[in-house]
Amino acid sequence: MVDLSTVNPPIALGPLDGRYRAVAAPLANHLSEAALNRARLRVEVEWLIHLTDNRVLPGAPVLTQEDKTYLRDVVDGFGAEDIAELAEIEAVTRHDVKAVEYLLKRRLDAAPAGSVLPTVHEIVHIFCTSEDVNNLSYALTVRDAVEQVWLPAARGLVEDLTALARDNSDAAMLSRTHGQAATPSTLGKEMAVLAWRLSRQVARVERTEYLGKINGATGTYGAHVVSVPGADWERVARGFVEGLGLTWNPLTTQIESHDWQAELYSDVARFNRVAHNLATDVWTYISLGYFHQRLAAQGSTGSSTMPHKVNPIRFENGEANLEISCALLDTLAATLVTSRLQRDLTDSTTQRNIGVAFGHSLLALDNIRHGLAGLDVDRARLLEDLDATWEVLGEPVQQAMRAASVAGATGMADPYERLKELTRGKKVTPEAMRSFISGLGMPADVEERLLALTPATYTGLAEQLVAHLD
Repeated sequence: MVDLSTVNPPIALGPLDGRYRAVAAPLANHLSEAALNRARLRVEVEWLIHLTDNRVLPGAPVLTQEDKTYLRDVVDGFGAEDIAELAEIEAVTRHDVKAVEYLLKRRLDAAPAGSVLPTVHEIVHIFCTSEDVNNLSYALTVRDAVEQVWLPAARGLVEDLTALARDNSDAAMLSRTHGQAATPSTLGKEMAVLAWRLSRQVARVERTEYLGKINGATGTYGAHVVSVPGADWERVARGFVEGLGLTWNPLTTQIESHDWQAELYSDVARFNRVAHNLATDVWTYISLGYFHQRLAAQGSTGSSTMPHKVNPIRFENGEANLEISCALLDTLAATLVTSRLQRDLTDSTTQRNIGVAFGHSLLALDNIRHGLAGLDVDRARLLEDLDATWEVLGEPVQQAMRAASVAGATGMADPYERLKELTRGKKVTPEAMRSFISGLGMPADVEERLLALTPATYTGLAEQLVAHLD
């Protein structure tokens, strides 16, 4: 038997790098190990430039624009050969950040003739603990992954759902509370509820603060002050962090506290859970026949043995991947806010799963959006259910009796009990309901309004409420 662990090219262990690679691939540009190392290289380069530009270190050379362009090109050009070389260095150093430092020093030595870069080895990584580089690198990569990959997908789902809601704002539908027939709504309004909920979570994610620090081994600037006492180290650190487009965290231990990460992951997990609610509701509406699935759009051959079926696999896949994503995001949020005393390494391994957590969410969003794109609303089926449930008019008749009683009408006593006797556990015909209404002795205008009412027209302001999505 072939040992599959030895096959080349290597076989992916996880589905995000195997079966679902095409969907999750954009995240590799931000949340892979290679992307993290590229970000580390960027932080090291920008720290070197920041210190020399601001004359922080007495005696340090001034970098020319050509020097700075060369350094930034090292980051921009970071690719397959650099990744392989970095792996070779790390095999010796047994330390990932140190390997990045040594790679950069090699690139300094390879600078064009006449450059001062080969002379600035000791400025590379000066005053930095590994976490100074790591926390900034993670903030940059997570920010870019969220803003460039995850948020566009999340907004896309909201847009798709909003369009579905608007197109069906007037499609009267029987509601089901506790799984039982209840006051009608419209399909559009119910989709609008979910779109509204998702949009609120998107807005929370959009407001995320990405924090960073660069203050040394225990967050005290200890070595900085001893070595260069004349520098305003807090100003230097703040300027550097904010120059990267991040929010400066002035008070930390050796690590940046990761609270912003926990907040972000909780917000993304909440979005996931609302999307999960969407997937299960749409799945249920499909089972009720309110939606029909177009076979080609779903990318499915249905059942392997029952040829009539079109399974709602897009929504089931979405459910499962959202659950996996939430489990990881919950673990990240719970674990990252705790670090023993001034530092432990639990965050190191934990953060390497950020990409997996976002990958499963991204995969779920892709499936749900494809699923929604392949749905047709069966308005005839919606009306069929409404026409079979006249008992739901027990509520408006009861409330109209109460209002009439308050207005001075007689004979309106015990409205709840009288409607319960008529409707509870019974199928009510249109004739029976109208006969009951006619026998109440209602004021003429109220009776006329109730007699004209049907389950399909008893939708209140549902159609207008969809406009809140605007």
